[in-house]
Amino acid sequence: MKLLFGSLCVCLALAMSLGAPTYHTDTRSGHNSTDSDDYDLPDHNHDSEHHHYISGLDHQGHSDDHDHSAAKLGHCDGIEFDAVAPDEKGIIHFFKDDQVWKGFKGASELVNGTFHELDDHHRLDHVDAAFRMHHQDQSKDHDHIFIFMGDKVFSYYNHSLEKGYPKEIREVFPGIPSHLDAAVECPKSECSDDSVIFFKDSKVYHFDVKTKTAKEKLWPQLPRCTSALRWLEHYYCFHGHNFTRFHAVTGAVPEGYPKDMRGYFMTCPGFDHGRESHFNCTNPHLDAITTDDAGKAYSFRGEWYLRLDNQRDGSHAFPITNAWKEVHSNVDAVFSYDNKLYFIKGQQIYIYKSGAHYTLIEGYPKPLKEELGVEGPVNASFACEGKSIAYIIQGQNMYSVNLSTTPRTVIKDTILPLTNVEAATCDSSGVRLFVGSEFYSYENPNSIAVSGTAVTPQKTPKNILGCDHEVRTPLSGTHASI
Repeated sequence: MKLLFGSLCVCLALAMSLGAPTYHTDTRSGHNSTDSDDYDLPDHNHDSEHHHYISGLDHQGHSDDHDHSAAKLGHCDGIEFDAVAPDEKGIIHFFKDDQVWKGFKGASELVNGTFHELDDHHRLDHVDAAFRMHHQDQSKDHDHIFIFMGDKVFSYYNHSLEKGYPKEIREVFPGIPSHLDAAVECPKSECSDDSVIFFKDSKVYHFDVKTKTAKEKLWPQLPRCTSALRWLEHYYCFHGHNFTRFHAVTGAVPEGYPKDMRGYFMTCPGFDHGRESHFNCTNPHLDAITTDDAGKAYSFRGEWYLRLDNQRDGSHAFPITNAWKEVHSNVDAVFSYDNKLYFIKGQQIYIYKSGAHYTLIEGYPKPLKEELGVEGPVNASFACEGKSIAYIIQGQNMYSVNLSTTPRTVIKDTILPLTNVEAATCDSSGVRLFVGSEFYSYENPNSIAVSGTAVTPQKTPKNILGCDHEVRTPLSGTHASI
């Protein structure tokens, strides 16, 4: 597995900022990495400051404390990782030759300094593939990181080798060949069963973790993957300086792939794709914010949405069209109810089925007045989990709408102690109303009216976007649809 690495700035951590090396021949396949096939990728931003570089490389790609072969290639001109995998804490490990980078900044370390036994059982020049088994039903192997070298597999938990390992790959994963190119986990919520997807040459192997059976497939629409990654329910095949997003069950590739990693995963001169994320910590205004029934939290601004629920992976900005193409941009309000997401935009409402692939319900969009009994435009909306009341905020008025009745009409009008509310959400922490760079917390919707006055505000950048201080801009940088 080889993920190109030049000046890899906190890319898989905060919002898509990818870039990639130039042409490089895959010594295992003999293929030139410039061959590009379809692919789609996440938008990653900076982990803390504008330009952090993984592996101790400075902006010119030079090592600042040691002269490893991987570092010599720098400046977006050639580094490909042999394997990429998170550990049980969600820290992504990047493997290249005998080096490993942990997380998104700092110098590399010797692989055998972390995974001591790899060198004991095999001449360590590189690993072939790696993945984290993140299947909760598999209590024995859940959150273990599996590393593949030749015909052997090593299983680690908390960087300690499990008893009895290394083992033959065929013993642990029957039907899976040796000398793999890539591997990636696939939970049953996204595959039909808890699975691992293995890649070798032009073949793909879907391995059912429970039955320990493998199905061989041919996905001619994909190039030969030299590494693979599951990231926020999306799957990516890396090949040369390109990447392709694919469907984990069918291998289908969305339109627009392959894409050049430079300007996406890494910050490379001349590859900014001309797009900038509008999420940052100095101007954190939100158009809307909500949490769906699966616990996925989203904030929206302009043409972008941001996943907020998976902080260990960082904050990631994506174009709204990636998930909700009909809405496109500039939503006024969003709320979740009965496994559906309700988008309000102007005088219209769009309702999508929740799930890995949001689907617009037939017949929508519809007039907001027809659906909720409220004229648009509105400023914000929210609904609390397990409750059938939607709260629509318009100016200083908060209208309560009973979603369990037909037709839906306003049953209560509450005067808010705040003006200029721009976004609102209700989750296990209570209700939060967003005004500019601040938000106001309330125990429940009723306590908003009872309070009579606004509570003490909190800062959106620190508490919602995870910024360390006001001037930090973790979500700035270049972005494009992945």
